[in-house]
Amino acid sequence: MRRRMKTCITFLGLLLLSCAVACNEQQTHAAASGAPPAIGIPVGPVPGPKVALNLPANPYANDQVALTEGRRLFVWYNCSGCHGGHGGGGMGPSLRDPVWVYGSSDAHIFASIAEGRGMGMPAWGTKVPEDQIWKLVAYIKSMRTPQEPDPPIVAQEPQVKRPGP
Repeated sequence: MRRRMKTCITFLGLLLLSCAVACNEQQTHAAASGAPPAIGIPVGPVPGPKVALNLPANPYANDQVALTEGRRLFVWYNCSGCHGGHGGGGMGPSLRDPVWVYGSSDAHIFASIAEGRGMGMPAWGTKVPEDQIWKLVAYIKSMRTPQEPDPPIVAQEPQVKRPGP
């Protein structure tokens, strides 16, 4: 019994140690990537990595064909798995609202997709070609505008007749 208890305590100690190491590595990675610290929720926009500011302008901005292609890529790469079918949010944040933690410029969105973010966004830069990332950015930027391809259908509220006097 004593030997079993000692083994159990040793196992728990190793488990706690490995959790502490993993947590420290995650915070170090988040700090190196420019992500906000894991403790607390950042208030206001947090600038993305400096490389995002040196990117060229989006070559597909306002290109209707590229916006449609960006929508197709959004579905193809299953971005909706985290951000919802039309980017309205889910496990990941909404892409339709005007408040963006890491910045809403084309360059910041490109950096978020390419480099990922410490709070759950994976880095896609090594898996998705740059031109496709720019098309995704163009599509995301088109959300909530008249240029958005395949916008979500908003259900109309039924007209209810009020009883007359």
